[in-house]
Amino acid sequence: MRALRRLATRHAGPFERLYLVCDRLALALAPLLVKAGLERLERPAAVLESWTKGALFDCNMCGRCVLAATGMTCPMNCPKGLRNGPCGGVRANGNCEIEAALRCVWLEAWEGAGRMRHGGRIGELQAPLDHRLKGSSAWLRRMVERARLGSAPP
Repeated sequence: MRALRRLATRHAGPFERLYLVCDRLALALAPLLVKAGLERLERPAAVLESWTKGALFDCNMCGRCVLAATGMTCPMNCPKGLRNGPCGGVRANGNCEIEAALRCVWLEAWEGAGRMRHGGRIGELQAPLDHRLKGSSAWLRRMVERARLGSAPP
């Protein structure tokens, strides 16, 4: 999984473009999904999301995805679960203080953000993780929220 995760970071620009296309499509489909019934769609959406994001980004299905703001790198892969930047324990070689063989997730996120058109979003403060959402579809939630708010920027 780590090899694919690194691939996604190295190619964050194309993944960002794909994300933006999918996001626009999802916004257009949101009214239909609301009519179909969100409760009915939650489980299939979560399974699809888990397969897709699990394979590409080593996603942990936190329920509040921030890939587009973190260089297409899932911050939940940080052994400490930090969502707003690295801890003070990054080793001199760039590896994690907890898992010495693991490159710091946040160093990868910064590299990925540098390859993205909207990479500056990595500096945005992320809300604390709501553990009640774990395992649920962040995609479905985002579609509904964006549909209710109108076309907010990604």
